[in-house]
Amino acid sequence: MSILKDLQREMRERPEGKFNPDYFRYQGYKNSKASDPSAVRADGIYALFTLPEPFIYQNDLIVGSIRPIFVDDVDEKEAEAAAEYGKKYPGRGFGQNGDHFAPDYFTAVELGIPGLIEKIEKSKIAHKDSESALIFLDSMKKTLVGLIEKFRAYAAKAEALKTAEGYDAARLDRIAENCLALTVGAPQTFEQGLQLVWMIHNCFVSEGKYAMALGRIDRFLYPLYEKDVKSGALDDDRATELVANTFAKICEHRYMGYDDVVNICIGGVDENGDDAVTGLTYCVLHAVRDVNMPGPNLSARVSHKNPDKFLDECLKVIGTGLGYPALMNDDVHIAALLRKGYELKDVRNFCMVGCIENFITGKQPPWVDGRFDPICFLLDVLHGFDAGTLDAFASMEVFMALYEKRLAEGAQKYAKWAHDVSDVPDPENHTMPFMSCFCDCCIDRALDINMGGAKYPSAHGAVLMGIGTVSDCLAAIEKTVFVDKSLTLSGIVTAIDHNFEGYENVRETLLAAPKYGNNDDFVDKYAVWYTRTLSDMFDQYKTHDDGPIYTAMAANTTNISAGQGLSATPDGRLAGRPLSDAASPTYGCDTRGVTSTLLSVSKPDYTRCACGTVVNQKFSPSAFTDGKRERLMQLIRVYFARGGQEIQINSTSREILKDAMEHPEKYPNLVVRVSGYSAIYVTLGRDIQEDILSRTQHETV
Repeated sequence: MSILKDLQREMRERPEGKFNPDYFRYQGYKNSKASDPSAVRADGIYALFTLPEPFIYQNDLIVGSIRPIFVDDVDEKEAEAAAEYGKKYPGRGFGQNGDHFAPDYFTAVELGIPGLIEKIEKSKIAHKDSESALIFLDSMKKTLVGLIEKFRAYAAKAEALKTAEGYDAARLDRIAENCLALTVGAPQTFEQGLQLVWMIHNCFVSEGKYAMALGRIDRFLYPLYEKDVKSGALDDDRATELVANTFAKICEHRYMGYDDVVNICIGGVDENGDDAVTGLTYCVLHAVRDVNMPGPNLSARVSHKNPDKFLDECLKVIGTGLGYPALMNDDVHIAALLRKGYELKDVRNFCMVGCIENFITGKQPPWVDGRFDPICFLLDVLHGFDAGTLDAFASMEVFMALYEKRLAEGAQKYAKWAHDVSDVPDPENHTMPFMSCFCDCCIDRALDINMGGAKYPSAHGAVLMGIGTVSDCLAAIEKTVFVDKSLTLSGIVTAIDHNFEGYENVRETLLAAPKYGNNDDFVDKYAVWYTRTLSDMFDQYKTHDDGPIYTAMAANTTNISAGQGLSATPDGRLAGRPLSDAASPTYGCDTRGVTSTLLSVSKPDYTRCACGTVVNQKFSPSAFTDGKRERLMQLIRVYFARGGQEIQINSTSREILKDAMEHPEKYPNLVVRVSGYSAIYVTLGRDIQEDILSRTQHETV
């Protein structure tokens, strides 16, 4: 633990200059003799991997840092030239399938970088008659050669630092040995496997790639872990220390001004459908606990086949206040992905990228998503008719038919936007030869990851917002207008247009209507309708490369900004206030306790949401103590058995959160779960802090 803490202290010193991968790529571009864009791009990547001088912390166990990519005092002419080359060889952003990817670390660990190069050479023989294929294969190889050179440079740096003050010579010997071993073959030890995976990840971050998942690290490193444990070369304390030392460097990303969201997936089932929890699973879980910082975005796949001990250990870590891991219902996620036509063995190996987005590990192009707000279309219906026409609606069914028509129009427009934003007109000038090395089938097909190289086409996530707000609005309209007949639709429209000023009695009537999250079928049926109807609508559409459009419930704090731009709504919500968060009920409206809340939230069919969902809950820290934690675990088991897809929990008390808002200097390391990620509470905007504070806090189950 002392090595980890010392490493984290070292990392607090920010590097000089600014993060500037373009500067290094430019060195490769300007000296390239190639004419093909992929080959030139590979020369730029090679320069990026080989020119920066390696940096090793005094307390590093696993090396690889982005500090060398920070550059100070760049010549003005060179900076301008680098910018011009950047325009000539543009990179793909998030919207163009550029990052948010889970690499195929299984093959990388099995073969090593030399093995991947050998695989490329075999593919060159198979594609010997295709010039374009040979060029792209050589481009992929060039980037891997650059990675090998990077390992050599780190080994040399470790040797050079052995006499430097503050460095441990024996530790540096081990680092050099591991790095050199990876230049000639596949990793032979757990430590070498971890070093390989981290250096590949470091290369992606050096390229400027964001939210690159580490994925199922407890699976692809397990064979090496098992071998070392059996031989006596490794125990769980050492494995946890190595993993924590590695994960700590995810936080280097904040030198760029924000945290990276590196999703790490543990647990679930293996490719045969059997329990995949191992000793390494617990090591990874405990390593994230020890790091205790945002960045390692830990997701726990929880299957009915996993032991209770696994879920209990997850709850212990959540109970520290960290907010990790998010708990994912393995059975529902697998069923949802199978609906999209993927092979079962591939689905069973899914992980998450970014916050909670499901991803077929190493077999599809990088993830893209966007936000779809059904509330706007509800308001469109209410404002689309004059008072007389509105009040002539004979039934709730008439209103719902109009609403569904507007939603269908909105979904069609959204699908076109999603198609257009990802459809790059000149993909041959946007290739990603390095990333393609870690995507299944790209080497065999000799094609870029975004040009048919991946086994599966891309997937797009239509992130649905405000299921609680929509359900509450529809229930309020049905109850007050069509059941009780205490209000009229035109009267509701007038009241919301005035933000209920002068119409306080109307608001009180709307607020008294049934609210989602209380196990009341009158309102819960609209959440069931919402999930089914919108998923059916988006199932009709495809991505630019004929992949599926998933649906999700994961607003990721945009429920706050979306609400800021909206008028009052028929659930009694005031103008500018946040919409309900992700798949959660509207905060404060779930008044009957956590059991009723989860009974409501498990009613929709979330096998229709192939992307995933977010259900935020908040418990007092006392709920995680021995004796009480068992009840919480059983509650989650029942919730998952009933079809709940996800749950994530904050365990910090309301009093501490309020005090942190008033006295941030007292809580510099207070980590909370925000939405699909965790963050240091005092660094969040006031509106997000208040949204977290407003979540219903449960004292016990």
